[in-house]
Amino acid sequence: MLNKTHRIPGLILRDHNFSVPLDHSHPDKGKITVFGREIVAPDQEKNELPWLIFFQGGPGFHAPRPMDNSGWLKQALKEFRVFLLDQRGTGRSTPVLPQTLTRFATPEDQANYLKHFRADAIVQDAEWIRKELLGEEQKWSALGQSYGGFCITHYLSTAPDGLREAMITGGIPPQTDQPDEVYRATFQRVIDKNILYYARYPGDIELVHQIIDFLDRNIVTLPGGSHLTPRMFRQLGFEFGTSNGFETVHYLLENAFVQGKEGDELSYTFLRGVENALPFELAPIFAVLHEPIYCQGSPSNWSAERIQREFPVFEINEHQPVYFTGEMVYAWMFDDYQNLRSLKPAAEILATNSNWPRLYNLDKLRSNEVPVVAAVYYDDMYVDRLLSERMADNIKGIRLWITNEHEHSALRMHGEQVFGRLLQILRGEI
Repeated sequence: MLNKTHRIPGLILRDHNFSVPLDHSHPDKGKITVFGREIVAPDQEKNELPWLIFFQGGPGFHAPRPMDNSGWLKQALKEFRVFLLDQRGTGRSTPVLPQTLTRFATPEDQANYLKHFRADAIVQDAEWIRKELLGEEQKWSALGQSYGGFCITHYLSTAPDGLREAMITGGIPPQTDQPDEVYRATFQRVIDKNILYYARYPGDIELVHQIIDFLDRNIVTLPGGSHLTPRMFRQLGFEFGTSNGFETVHYLLENAFVQGKEGDELSYTFLRGVENALPFELAPIFAVLHEPIYCQGSPSNWSAERIQREFPVFEINEHQPVYFTGEMVYAWMFDDYQNLRSLKPAAEILATNSNWPRLYNLDKLRSNEVPVVAAVYYDDMYVDRLLSERMADNIKGIRLWITNEHEHSALRMHGEQVFGRLLQILRGEI
């Protein structure tokens, strides 16, 4: 496939497609395509620049699609040639979708395929691409947002010779073998966010009860075909970890009810907004692998579903506010979400798998020589600060910027400022 080049104001973008092994340890098991987009500023097009690879958050989401020269990209393009990686299974890389997984004969075949879409394989792809694109001896810098930071930490554990320097935003992984400890910490963060949400919008307490009651009494079909259940609706709390998440949910709820033929009903505007806000059907890798990304030799066994029971505040009670949940995934999602139902047996196999390889080599991290800087968000709802700090203690030379000025979405919403500060710390300017 030809590598097309496009020009938009302020940016030159070039497509790259790479054929890589599905299983890097067994190259004979077949190939997949991994896509990346090279970006350079027009005034730097002919210059020899260091490369910066970007690892997107997730798992299961593609790299950003640049519209203009703004945000962290604007800051980065002053000195880097940027490579936006569509991690395997996402975007223009060979996609993982329920419809593409139908080509496998059994759930076991689906699960065995999906086991190759964690951070270890993503980093092996990055190394394959680095050698082909830059040359065997050339290193690149790395920027990782959220799960992208998990990928960078694995990179530091297994292939640090490929990295010139690394920047992590909201994504130092926990030092755990499975996710129970992660969810005990993050459920508490979700509770804190619910308290703050209802303090800001106390009128939503009654409105949310009304919506839950309506969903209990009626079959409500989303535009995409799934029936909206109360537990799906509560997953709107996924938004609470972003800096404008409270407003996103509140303004959505404002349009919940309209008067229809039979009286009150949930509006199409509301239902479309709910569906757009819940990413799981569009990113099945997130649904099936969100818990296994934490696993090293242990199964997840539907950790979030088990750990949530330790927090009675999430039980629906007419005498207290209905608490939204966070980014957690649950076994019931493969019943409630129409587009995920075909993956239920494979998801069960992955949840009970105990043969996940280790992702982080602590001995290697403790002898790290790659300059690393990380933004750690004090109130992060998705990646617990204390667990991040504990892992950071094992990464030699890492410099932390711990701040409550920003939320987890800071790189997307205040990217020029955040990236600029990380670069200043990395360069020893502050």
